[in-house]
Amino acid sequence: MTTTEQTELIRRLADDFTALQEAVLARMNGTCAPETAAALEHASLTGPVTVVLAHADVLARGAVRRAELSVQPPERLRRLRAHARRVRRARSQAEARYKEQRARRPTGRPRPVDTLELRVARTAFAAAFDEALRQELRDRGLPDGTPQAPESDLAQWAWDRKAAGGEPPAPVRELRDCDDDTFVRALLRDAREEENPYLPHDAVAGRWSRHARTALAWGRYAIAQAERDALACPLPARRPRLDTLEDAYQDTAVLAARSREALLRGADLHDRMRARVTTGPFAELVAQCRAAALARFADAEPGVWNRVRELTARHRADCPEQADGCPHCHRTLATALTDAPPADTGEDGDGEHPAAELPADEDRYALLADLPDTAVVAVADAAVGDESARCGYGWAAEDGTTGHGDSLASSSGEAEVIGICVAALSLLEHHEDAPVVLLCDSTEAVGVVDTALRSADAATAHRTLLFPESRQLMDRLVRHRHRVQVRWLKGHIGHDLNETADAFARLALRRATGRILPSTARKEEARILRSFGSGVGPLPLSA
Repeated sequence: MTTTEQTELIRRLADDFTALQEAVLARMNGTCAPETAAALEHASLTGPVTVVLAHADVLARGAVRRAELSVQPPERLRRLRAHARRVRRARSQAEARYKEQRARRPTGRPRPVDTLELRVARTAFAAAFDEALRQELRDRGLPDGTPQAPESDLAQWAWDRKAAGGEPPAPVRELRDCDDDTFVRALLRDAREEENPYLPHDAVAGRWSRHARTALAWGRYAIAQAERDALACPLPARRPRLDTLEDAYQDTAVLAARSREALLRGADLHDRMRARVTTGPFAELVAQCRAAALARFADAEPGVWNRVRELTARHRADCPEQADGCPHCHRTLATALTDAPPADTGEDGDGEHPAAELPADEDRYALLADLPDTAVVAVADAAVGDESARCGYGWAAEDGTTGHGDSLASSSGEAEVIGICVAALSLLEHHEDAPVVLLCDSTEAVGVVDTALRSADAATAHRTLLFPESRQLMDRLVRHRHRVQVRWLKGHIGHDLNETADAFARLALRRATGRILPSTARKEEARILRSFGSGVGPLPLSA
C-alpha cells in the first residue's frame, strides 16, 4: 500500500464510525487486514478508537444481559460473555494508550519556573498569597475566580478575547445559554434522535464534556427500568420487554460513545487554551501577576517573608539542583515552615493536657462517645451494578434491626445516600423521639446528607442526587433533620454493623438483577442474620 493509500485509509476510518468499529473489532479478534491494522496505529486514531470501543462495550454487555434474561443455550451465553470480556479488555488498553499519548503531547512552550521564594510562599501560606494575588488581578481588571492558578481563568479570558470578533451561530448560542436540564435533554436527543453538529463548537465543547456523564446516567436509568420490567414478567412473556431493553442498550451505547467523544473534545479545547496562555504575552502576564502578588505578600507579611527568604537562602547553599532553580524543593521547604512541631510542654496550645489515645479496639467507636444513651445507631452501605442504574442498599442497627432493598442510582455516592435515607426513615418511624445516627463509609454520601440536614434544603444534594428516587427520599429525610445525624465510619475494618450492611447491600443488588434465585436469596438473608447475631428480623422498609 502506498503512502497516499494509507493516508486515505486513515482518513476514511476517522470519518466513518461503523468502518472504524468494524476494523477495531476485527483487530481484537485477529481477523484484521495488515494494512488496516497498521492504519489503526496512527496517532490521529488513538482517541476515535476509544470512542468506538465505548460503544461496543455497552452493546456487548447488553447482549450478555439479554441472554441472561431469556432462554439461551449455555454455549451461546459463554460466547457472549467471552466477547464482552475481550471488548472490555480492548477498551481498557485503548484508553491507556490514549492517556499515554496525551501525556506526551506538547501544550506549548513551557513557561519558566517561578522563583523558589514564590513557590514556597504560595505553598506554605496559600491563603495570604491568594489574597495578594486577588488584589493584583482586580487592580489589573483580570478575572480572580481561581487565584491559586491564575492561568486557568486567564486561559478562558484570553480565549474569549480571541473569539470576541465573531458571534457563534444561533444554535450554538442556544446550547451555550440554556439551563443545565435543557442542555442534558439536548444531549439525550443527540444520542436518541439526531446527532447535533453544534456540540463540538468551542463555545460549548467544554459544557458538553462536563454534562455528558449526566446524559449517560439517564441512559443507564432507562436500562434499569427496562430490566426491572423484564424481571417482573414470567420468562415466556418477556420478549416484548427484552426488545425494550435492547433499545435502551442501543441508546446507551450511543450515549457512551458521545460521552467519550465529548471528553476528547473538551481535552483538545483545554490543550489549545493552555497553549495560548502559556506562550507569548499571556505567559508574561501570568508571570507579572505572580511576581507582583509576591511583592504584595512581602509587604503584608514581612515576618513571614523574612522566614521564607532565610530558609530558601540556606537551602540553595547545599542543593544539587540549584543551577536549575531547585524545581522540586518547594514542597519540602513549605512543610518545614508550616509543620515544625511545637516544644513538648505536656500541654496542648490551650493549656490543656492532650487527650490520651484510645485503645485500638475502641477506635472504631470513638466518634460515638458524645451521643446520648437514647440514640439509635446504625450503619448503611450500598452496592452498584456495572450495566445499569440498579443499586442495592442495606443497613444494620445496634438494636439488632436490619433492612435492605434496591433502587436506582447514577453513582456509588447516590446509592450510598439512598441507603442512609432509607435506614434513617425506617428507624425514625420505629423509634419515637429518639435521635437517629447513621454511619457510612462513603465520605461523599456523608458530606451530601450532612449538608442537606444542616441547611434544611434537600436541593443542596442535587449535584449528587440525579434521579427522582433519591431526591424524594432526601426531601422526606430533611423534614426530620433535628433528629438525624450522619457520620463517617471507616469501612472494611471488621465492624459488625458495617459488614452486615455491606452483605445485605450486595444481596439486594443480586436479587434486584435476578442473579440469585428467590429461595437462595432467603437462605442468604438468614445466613447474614445469623452471622450478625440478631434475634430481630428486618424492619419493614418505609421507602
